[in-house]
Amino acid sequence: MTMDVSKNETNKNGSVQQECAGCGKPITERYLLKALDMFWHEDCLKCSCCDCRLGEVGSTLYTKANLILCKRDYLRLFGNTGYCAACSKVIPAFEMVMRARANVYHLECFACQQCNHRFCVGDRFYLCENKILCEYDYEERLVFANMALHPPPTATLAHIKRQVTHLQAHQHTVGSTTLRQSNGDSGHNHNNGYPPPPPPPPPPPPGPSAPQSVTSATAAATNINHNPNLNPMNNLNGINAQASYETK
Repeated sequence: MTMDVSKNETNKNGSVQQECAGCGKPITERYLLKALDMFWHEDCLKCSCCDCRLGEVGSTLYTKANLILCKRDYLRLFGNTGYCAACSKVIPAFEMVMRARANVYHLECFACQQCNHRFCVGDRFYLCENKILCEYDYEERLVFANMALHPPPTATLAHIKRQVTHLQAHQHTVGSTTLRQSNGDSGHNHNNGYPPPPPPPPPPPPGPSAPQSVTSATAAATNINHNPNLNPMNNLNGINAQASYETK
């Protein structure tokens, strides 16, 4: 509801003094304000939100939900019927809203659109790419944008801390892998990504009853070790394992 504010001069000719609708005291000043069919001190007719003196900001005030508002706060709190920029649902004209530039939001939707943090009075928020962000998430985006322009080591301290945390988690995984490798052949693997062959079988008992397959395998290993065409380094890793793999 819109009402006009008029400034009048009080009557000093012995008439009854008007009573202020705001404080209830008589108006003894030279000038008074008339609004909502009532009289006010100039200091008593204020916006319910920003406390600005309505007689100084214009000749019009707005009333809704038992509030007396200036035009700016009325439009901020009771925006025209539109759609919430967060949930895209209709906002009735009578509902209180929050505004960020041209965007209008339900009160319950006015939160960080990345971490869903609800804002309290005094919290800072940022409108980035038409999304509301809390201060932490906005600064994080700035860090990544700065990294794209200036790769490490010029990254910020926050990025370095995140990298250290990631490295610690990575080291934990790498440490367990190294431990498993140390139980084998100290991490060297010449099998091109395939799992290592099983260990060689125990030596056969002496005597003519030894299995033939083991004997042939031993001979094969001997022939391979004396092959002059092989790289000497290959004799150090995997030759006996290869022979045992053939005999299995």
